[in-house]
Amino acid sequence: MSVDVFDRVIKNAIDVMENSKYQIYEICESVRAEREALNKELQIVFEETARTIDTVDRFEVEYRRSRVRLTEVSRDFKRFNEEDIRMAYEAATQLQAQLAIHREKELHLKLRRDDLQKRLKNLDKQLERAEALVSQFGVVLEYLTGDLNQVTRLLESAKNRQLLGLKIILAQEEERKRIAREIHDGLAQNLANMVLRTEITERMLAKQAYNAVKNELDDLKVSVRSGIEEVRKIIFNLRPMALDDLGLVPTLRKFVQDYEEKSKIRTKFELIGKEIRLPSGMEVAVYRLVQEAFSNVHKHAAASFVSLELTFQQQMIKLTITDNGVGFITDNIEKKITDGSHYGLMGMRERVELLEGRLDIHSTVGVGTKISMVIPIKSDSKED
Repeated sequence: MSVDVFDRVIKNAIDVMENSKYQIYEICESVRAEREALNKELQIVFEETARTIDTVDRFEVEYRRSRVRLTEVSRDFKRFNEEDIRMAYEAATQLQAQLAIHREKELHLKLRRDDLQKRLKNLDKQLERAEALVSQFGVVLEYLTGDLNQVTRLLESAKNRQLLGLKIILAQEEERKRIAREIHDGLAQNLANMVLRTEITERMLAKQAYNAVKNELDDLKVSVRSGIEEVRKIIFNLRPMALDDLGLVPTLRKFVQDYEEKSKIRTKFELIGKEIRLPSGMEVAVYRLVQEAFSNVHKHAAASFVSLELTFQQQMIKLTITDNGVGFITDNIEKKITDGSHYGLMGMRERVELLEGRLDIHSTVGVGTKISMVIPIKSDSKED
């Protein structure tokens, strides 16, 4: 196929994908608009539910009082006549009817609230799928709209690197989606809940229900602390600040401890030699390598134990991750890495090679896996 024909095919593909991308984008905007309208309706239902609950509570108190009053006038014939009894009975009956009406309204509002929340959840899923498609279209278009000669050279000379580059872009998009989802599901929901609780507190304050206000403020403090914790978690996932403040070893030790708590896989961390502070970029790279290796153990190894051994020497550092999982046939994995179909290990090997290091894999089926990474520390890099 000539370059002109190839170029024409790519341009046609780009036009089709651009049109499809904008159509999906319009669907996203439509779903967002519907979601916004449902959110507003849900807010109104929340407020109406709170008011109705207050009304029901008030009518319950009044109805109980009317029942007590009816009992009093019914028993004491000397003090109360038949007209008093009739009025007390009518008052109790009327309050009972009002209470039943408002209880029915409360039930209806709660059902409406649950239905709106369910519809919002479905819209969130639709929006997530549509955004994923837009993201994937964007990734492919980014490649197709690049320099055609450069794409041809990549196809001819570095298929694995091209695949890795695509995987990196996809990983970046996935990371952006993950962060957005974390903010939406955690922090944003927490903040919306706090706004609602403050409005309820204002109404209670207007009624001078100070004990209830105190309880709401206590709950609000818990929500604020939870929001702060969410923000710290998101920041830590973007870049562990402990790397800059404490160094590589304490950060890895904390990571291993957290990993054991979350995955329920028993862990061990061992430091050999004296820690040497590395350039910031290298410390981040080493941390991400350990993170990827432990993630692979959690996803694929079915292990009950994993250990990290970190060795510092004058000219190099060595990382050894060992697990007692299912293991695999090393030759098969090496072939997959070479073919570019095992992105996790391929990405790790690429990162180690960028650091001018070496990655070795030893595994036995039914016994476990051992990954060793040796990364040189150059004197000029230490002073970088």
